[in-house]
Amino acid sequence: MDLTPLTAISPIDGRYHAKTAPLQDIFSEAALIRHRIIVEIAWLKTLSEESRLTEIPKFSKGAHKFINELIDNFNIDAANNVKEIESKTNHDVKSVEYYLKEQFQAHPELAQISRFIHFGCTSEDINNIAYALMIKNAKENILIPALDLILSNLRDMAHKQADVSMLSRTHGQPATPTTLGKEIANFVYRLDKYQKQLKSIPTEGKLNGAVGNFNAHTAAYPDVDWESCSSRLIKNLGLAENRYTTQIEPHDNIADIFYILSHINTILIDCSRDIWSYISFGYFTQKINPDEVGSSTMPHKVNPIDFENAEGNLGMANAILVHMSLKLPTSRMQRDLTDSTVLRNIGVAFSYSIIAYKSITKGLEKLSANKAKIAEDLENNYEVLSEAIQTIMRKNGSPDAYEQLKTLTRGKKLDKETLRKFISELKIPNHEKEILSKLTPEGYTGLAAKLAKKI
Repeated sequence: MDLTPLTAISPIDGRYHAKTAPLQDIFSEAALIRHRIIVEIAWLKTLSEESRLTEIPKFSKGAHKFINELIDNFNIDAANNVKEIESKTNHDVKSVEYYLKEQFQAHPELAQISRFIHFGCTSEDINNIAYALMIKNAKENILIPALDLILSNLRDMAHKQADVSMLSRTHGQPATPTTLGKEIANFVYRLDKYQKQLKSIPTEGKLNGAVGNFNAHTAAYPDVDWESCSSRLIKNLGLAENRYTTQIEPHDNIADIFYILSHINTILIDCSRDIWSYISFGYFTQKINPDEVGSSTMPHKVNPIDFENAEGNLGMANAILVHMSLKLPTSRMQRDLTDSTVLRNIGVAFSYSIIAYKSITKGLEKLSANKAKIAEDLENNYEVLSEAIQTIMRKNGSPDAYEQLKTLTRGKKLDKETLRKFISELKIPNHEKEILSKLTPEGYTGLAAKLAKKI
């Protein structure tokens, strides 16, 4: 059976194929091979620019064009060629080296120096930089723009709904009023903080040989400044350098990226659950697509499926991201291969994340505040003013203010008139009574609107 979105085992390549398509060019097996080729060629170019390496002359324009086209024209046929070599060598990185040597035979100048492909390198020199480039690309060009869109939509909602007074709930029970915009602003603040951290984390790479000491390099060419060569390659590829490693780059840097991303996802799970709850209260209505079906048996339903989908996929992403952030920084001695299998799942974690981000964006675009329902709930919960009343009573010297309000309100529904009668009998200054008697749940929102508008 041919592999198609309908025959794929993973929903990433199946049901959600369209949503994850941009990540295929970054994290597929073919993409990994291409990134390895990018690193191998970049290293060979770096060697050709080192004057002490007289065996490798500077490349001509024709040679540069030829090797650049190996990258630019890389396609599925080229990837299959590499995989065919791997079927014999049983080594994925060495297969790339052999593939390049084969290709170089078509160019006399490059054929003469093909023995310097992968010179002094261990497989991890190629792999860690390849993965770093993949992560950097996906983070900057796919994940962060998707998160920026969510942030922009939430910030816009916080501003538009800043003045919409709303009953809050602590422990699920009616509590001190807030505004709809302020509750959304809380998520904007949290997401923005960690989004900035995600953007600021550099992506690191290393190229220093079998155990991180440039052993083979210095044995062959002791007069070459190998640290400088390695630094130049890594920086030219847009990465930060990690000079102190064993055979493997210790993955502390990408573990940071994965951890921050998992925390962003956790915040989005929290946000999705709250919005789901507001929809269930009737505080949000959802735009209806007449062609969609909400339930196979209950025709009236408009389910909050976008936020449910996001919550599930964010959980799947975090299961992998958290495991990677904990596992990758550990390795037995100079190296073991447990990281290799784990690294191949970076695209899986990123894919589940992007599926969720797109679902949240779609869900947010459907929402409309139901101001009438929000106002109705406020009007039906005058007991939430008990906090304000007992606070002003304390201000004016009442020693048992809290206890009086507890007796009056705990577990009870109060209307406006009952509460005003209680206020009228308080032993506090008349101007304080006047303030409290005019207070309504809708107007008791403190600085919520101001805070929402400032976000």
